[in-house]
Amino acid sequence: MNVITPAQVEQKLVQLSHEYDDAHDQLESAEMLYAEAKSTYEINIAKARMSIGQRALNAGRKVTVQEKEDEALIECHAEYTAHNASEAVVRAARANATRLRTQIDIARSVGTAVRAALEL
Repeated sequence: MNVITPAQVEQKLVQLSHEYDDAHDQLESAEMLYAEAKSTYEINIAKARMSIGQRALNAGRKVTVQEKEDEALIECHAEYTAHNASEAVVRAARANATRLRTQIDIARSVGTAVRAALEL
């Protein structure tokens, strides 16, 4: 049976604090990249829809809303992929921050238990 000392708990909390700071910085960067990717995608998809509609009008043909959406998505596939990938990075960064908060809470509980055990 391993005996945990208050110093070990403190050391673990300091380590988790540094990891949490890093995770926060990563989340902040991921959120910025996501905002940029989302803006780029939305602007380019709107431009593509407008262009497709204008080309169809110039050609004297009608396109359905779904056809316009599909063609615009095909034109903007790279932006769409970047947008989805950046969203996945944000979700992963949020999950990591949540994981670290949980570990910090557990370490705090262990610290409280260790102090209580030492007082007995």
